[in-house]
Amino acid sequence: MRPVHDSDLPVFYRQLNDPEALRMAAFTPEDPADRDRFDSHWTRIRSSPEVVVRTVLGDGDVVGHAAVYGEAGEREVTYWVDRAHWGKGIATAALRTLLAEVGERPLYARVAADNAGSRRVLERCGFEVSGRAAAYAPARGAEIDELVLALDR
Repeated sequence: MRPVHDSDLPVFYRQLNDPEALRMAAFTPEDPADRDRFDSHWTRIRSSPEVVVRTVLGDGDVVGHAAVYGEAGEREVTYWVDRAHWGKGIATAALRTLLAEVGERPLYARVAADNAGSRRVLERCGFEVSGRAAAYAPARGAEIDELVLALDR
């Protein structure tokens, strides 16, 4: 992993607009194809001292991103890996690397209850389910079950 470069953003934008990945992630922007909103979002993320965001690399190629964001005591992790690289352990390795860099605890994560792959990534990194909620998922156009996971150590 490495800091995000400007040249990574077109790759992230393409990845965000993969229909299957959007459906699985569920909790996405209302209109992922809105490039101006995408660019504004990434400008805010990259300029915030509260956010730690990294580009995930696989064999030297940009395959996604991982971040920690939010207020102290309520900080969350998020990650996105290109669908072509799912199931290869890349998300787990990236999240472990990010967790080693950001030592503060607790950290939280949210995942669609039916996203077994992402839940496995989080659990392999030490997160445990701490709650459930129902939330509107823009990528699915419906309210769905969501799991809240916590990492306390």
